Amino acid sequence: MLDSLTARLTGIFDRLRGFGRLTEENIQEALREVRVALLEADVNFKVVKSFIERVRAKAIGQDVLTSLTPGQHVVKVVRDELVELLGGSGHRLAMAPHPPTVIMLVGLQGSGKTTSAAKLARHFQKQGQHPILASADVYRPAAMEQLRRLGKELGIPVLGEESTKPADICRAARDEAAQRGLSPLILDTAGRLHIDEEMLEELRAIKKDASPHHVLLVVDAMTGQDAVTVAEKFNAAVGIDAVVLTKMDALEPFHPDRLAQRILGMGDVLSLVEKAQATVDASQAEEMARKIREESFSLEDFATQLKQLRSMGPLGQIMEMIPMFKGAKGLPKELKGEEQDLKRFEAIIGSMTPDERQKPAIINGSRRSRIAKGSGTQVADVNRLLKQYAQLKQMMKGLKQMEGRMGKLKGALPFLPR
Repeated sequence: MLDSLTARLTGIFDRLRGFGRLTEENIQEALREVRVALLEADVNFKVVKSFIERVRAKAIGQDVLTSLTPGQHVVKVVRDELVELLGGSGHRLAMAPHPPTVIMLVGLQGSGKTTSAAKLARHFQKQGQHPILASADVYRPAAMEQLRRLGKELGIPVLGEESTKPADICRAARDEAAQRGLSPLILDTAGRLHIDEEMLEELRAIKKDASPHHVLLVVDAMTGQDAVTVAEKFNAAVGIDAVVLTKMDALEPFHPDRLAQRILGMGDVLSLVEKAQATVDASQAEEMARKIREESFSLEDFATQLKQLRSMGPLGQIMEMIPMFKGAKGLPKELKGEEQDLKRFEAIIGSMTPDERQKPAIINGSRRSRIAKGSGTQVADVNRLLKQYAQLKQMMKGLKQMEGRMGKLKGALPFLPR
């Protein structure tokens, strides 16, 4: 959802970097464009005004104007101020010294609380913890059933009965979580179409009985500036510790510096590495590296890589984290379809015989027709996959040759690291 803002800002700064020498007028013009871009992205005008003034004060200083790379300096100033605007540094949810850690989710109806509760539980589950969910929404039809279904898919227990009062559900859930040694306990509370005193009174009662360690406000990111108003009202009435923004592609910890870099088209390599580490098994990675060195990388291995790539998240989001792609603009045409293409490629490989996966050269015209029919795709899709696989093999061969030349160079030049 940040693509439009990223495209606008990267265009502005690309032009700024094109100047060999910057003047105060160049910077003023660029900042006017930044101001318009932020306002069109629904950033509060007072926030925009303060932000632009701070950037202007630093960007027109002598250190920038006399620099050999003034455009880069201006971008750095914007990046640093953007990090401060987003909160300066990230904060993690602290776990209680005596489990269970109780996390209470609040928010308006339709903000995504129930789905966020399940995603949050999955997040802790991946960290090796044993979460438990409780539904205190006794009003929305099928709300409890939705959470039970999500919990079943994740293998996470879910508590809550429709005939029980919300505060009683949460208090009983805390007791049961303590008895079973499960933590954290995530409470999914009821929402309303708008904030009313009845809802707030219920949330206060739950907070008093369940004594949550963290109260998280779930807000639809698409609501724009209204999210600030909602947050202020909930904070004043109940007290909140943090905000969960939904419809941001994936649930992940908030890092102001990383988000600032992604907004400015600088990528987010650290988050990409973390995703890869969480997805790829180290022994599998070593085995794949060996196959690449020995040039024995098969279509079966290619299918494994596609599955791992898909498990890391939407392809466009992954590419955004790589600086050179700047918001996925550099995606190859073959991958524009994101998950659909990846699924199609997996189906095509799955329709091949073991011999065909190991020796793609034997795949002639009749085999391509059979593979396409068996995978529910077109022959053109099979051709495209084989072409991409061949290009990948060629690239791997080039990397191996480069590695070999570097090895010889290291032997000839003693000052190179060995």
